[in-house]
Amino acid sequence: MSINPRYKKIWVVVKSIPKGSVSTYGDVARFSGYPGCARMVGTALRAAPDELNVPWHRVINSQGKVSFPSGGEKATSQQDILEHEGVVFLSGVVNLNAYAWQGNLDSELWRM
Repeated sequence: MSINPRYKKIWVVVKSIPKGSVSTYGDVARFSGYPGCARMVGTALRAAPDELNVPWHRVINSQGKVSFPSGGEKATSQQDILEHEGVVFLSGVVNLNAYAWQGNLDSELWRM
């Protein structure tokens, strides 16, 4: 099976998000070179092979919330993992000013 090269760039970006930080789907798309393609980020994360250990849980929506339905098992799991990594939620929302990652990816993306 052929892997979409766009997905590979997205996986590199997401793997660059450090513990204790988050990024939004839109920012990951922009950092990957695909501005306006936030939905593609979600698709790429779902397609990521388990053995790549892509930290999908560090990607949240632009409102600072996990994108799974509130109160569901997946939403609770994602929030628990992020809290364990040091991300603070207030009423289910992450302060993006405090926790959003804005790292430099030039060296990572050029190695692809």
